[in-house]
Amino acid sequence: MRAIQDFYPEDFSHCFGCGRLNEHGYRIKSHEDGDAVVLRFDPEPYQLSVPGFTYGGLIASLIDCHAMATAAAATYRAEGREPGTEPPLRFVTARLQVDYLKPTPICPLEIRARAREVGARKVLVDAELRAGGEVTARGDVVAVRLPDTMRKP
Repeated sequence: MRAIQDFYPEDFSHCFGCGRLNEHGYRIKSHEDGDAVVLRFDPEPYQLSVPGFTYGGLIASLIDCHAMATAAAATYRAEGREPGTEPPLRFVTARLQVDYLKPTPICPLEIRARAREVGARKVLVDAELRAGGEVTARGDVVAVRLPDTMRKP
């Protein structure tokens, strides 16, 4: 099953978090699961805040990029289209709020996100990060369609 990021056009596949063409990035892969979009990520031992716990900036960036994939998937669905059909959909972050509910151990992480509102230009996304089955962070994200000013001429 192809990830949502696999459908991003090459010009927009260099993001540090989700770009499949960024050899130094995370290269996250988000997959649809019913009305949700799921990401599984294994932090490296060096991606820590204090020994044994995941760095909060990593958590925020995972929620951020995963929310953009969720926005794309929800918009394709709302438009009755399959991912990868023309014109391609790509979103960027307008607002990111992360609530850290408890320390997140360095272990396999799962983020499950859903679009709560899909508009013509923006998508509101709710995300929940789990570590060891326990919710440790939540994200509230506003994704907007990639502005023309960010496109190559």
